[in-house]
Amino acid sequence: MASYYYLISSLPMLKTDGSTPMTFEDFLEQCKANVNAATYQSLCNILVSGNHPLLKEWSEFYGSLIEELSYQRNLKMGKACVAPNDRDSETVNSIAAALAAKNPLVSEQMLLDLEFKKIDAMMGLHSFDEYYLYGYAIKLKLLERQTVFKTEDGKAEFSSLFNGVKEQILKM
Repeated sequence: MASYYYLISSLPMLKTDGSTPMTFEDFLEQCKANVNAATYQSLCNILVSGNHPLLKEWSEFYGSLIEELSYQRNLKMGKACVAPNDRDSETVNSIAAALAAKNPLVSEQMLLDLEFKKIDAMMGLHSFDEYYLYGYAIKLKLLERQTVFKTEDGKAEFSSLFNGVKEQILKM
């Protein structure tokens, strides 16, 4: 465990409003020499393995986040649906605010802020152990996902879809 002090203190800080300071592969490379084989394998498969308590807690939260997001989207579209069980007021309010945002990129940023806040709460005071490594890995994966959202690409896709709809209307 003593090697975690150096490893964790050498990792760059992750922020929701910043770019990804390293790739997930770079993170794994740094971990390879500093963690045991089981922890390394678990980190490599962070999205599918859930043996660690933090990973189980994250999986439960993320599942409820997706349920609440689906529920509120269905309500917004006027579809009848059943409210999820065990609704957390912070999650409910954060999702409602994100869905009310006019800009989809702002909505994604708001959801990322919520996810980071939840991971930080799950990590608690664990600063130099596996809890921190797993939390860091999840955050890094979330940030990598965020990098695929490009404003220019989104505008181009929207224009393409909109022009396609206009052409179909004109053909009628």
